[in-house]
Amino acid sequence: MNKRKICVVVTARPSYSRIKSALSAIQEHPGLELQLVIAGSALLDRYGNAVDFIEKDGFPIAAKVFMVLEGENPTTMAKTTGLGVMELTNVLYNLQPDAVVTIADRFETIATSIAAAYQNIPLVHIQGGEVTGSIDEKVRHANTKLADLHLVATEDARQRVIKLGEAKDKVVNTGCPSIDLAREITEEPGLNFDPIEKYGGVGKSLDWKNGYLVAMQHPVTTEYKQAKQHITESLRAVKELNIPSFWFWPNVDAGSDGTSNGIRTFRELEQPENIHFFKNMEPVDFLRLLKGSKALVGNSSVGLRECAYLGVPVVNIGNRQNRRSRAGNVTDVSYNKEEIIKATKQAMEQEHFPSSDLYGNGDSGVRIAEILATTELSYSKTITY
Repeated sequence: MNKRKICVVVTARPSYSRIKSALSAIQEHPGLELQLVIAGSALLDRYGNAVDFIEKDGFPIAAKVFMVLEGENPTTMAKTTGLGVMELTNVLYNLQPDAVVTIADRFETIATSIAAAYQNIPLVHIQGGEVTGSIDEKVRHANTKLADLHLVATEDARQRVIKLGEAKDKVVNTGCPSIDLAREITEEPGLNFDPIEKYGGVGKSLDWKNGYLVAMQHPVTTEYKQAKQHITESLRAVKELNIPSFWFWPNVDAGSDGTSNGIRTFRELEQPENIHFFKNMEPVDFLRLLKGSKALVGNSSVGLRECAYLGVPVVNIGNRQNRRSRAGNVTDVSYNKEEIIKATKQAMEQEHFPSSDLYGNGDSGVRIAEILATTELSYSKTITY
């Protein structure tokens, strides 16, 4: 029996952790052949060079697609996506996969969807049906309408995709593969490495063993002009809290130039004694760091997904995660230093929350691989109403 060729396109650092367990399961499945394509900011050093971790984890890469234009504004986002369509179209033409997998809702993921759908290649969308703000909201649902098979992360998302007119038998709640990694670290808890020693980074050496915060804040594409102001308010709050803190670089989005500039300016002018900055970490190491933290501060979806399963308190800033399903571990605040400080102090007093299976229970990767191996694949559909 010929193996089904499954092409998975990873375009950014967070996308890898969202799909890693599924990549392993696809690679190990006797009926599947993995074709892994790495594109976009996942190839760039200043955004953490996720490709290095991917290769280190033993995944052979079928193609690399350089497509990110400088500028980090709405115009370069559109041009990056357009370039992605052109380049990925050629890659898919050469690979001739039986199905293509696009992940979640980053702005450039629509390029994968267009390149596959327009060439009559069955398109599988991971983590559709969720709700947030910014361009991600539009791209996510556009991916849904281009996709033929939907592997969503929550029951709420499943119902929403069905309401978008997708056939019920083509919408499956598999949970989120990133929860598989979270489950893995709960089986062997504890931070088994020194973050600064292993990953270097920039900033003061921290005495973190008696407690620390993790911070990760991305620009909001619909508010990109305020990105520097937003990040500065958060940096001031974390500095004033005076707790050892590990701060991670933003994703490539409209406004990330402002966010990055805000971090560099603050670092040079304020020289915070309690903050150390990193570009990236291996997914499992990052989750171990989160699990051991007092709280996560920022606006990353990891606070609503993995942290819900790990029970880590989260202070979610601004509206980047507007209306995304969340468990009881999340406190929402605005871009206000005093609000952030107050909420973070309360979060640290709470310590950890009970684990939530809102986004899955840790078996998503295997389920996704089995569905890809057994489901009838097609590239033709009609809205159901």
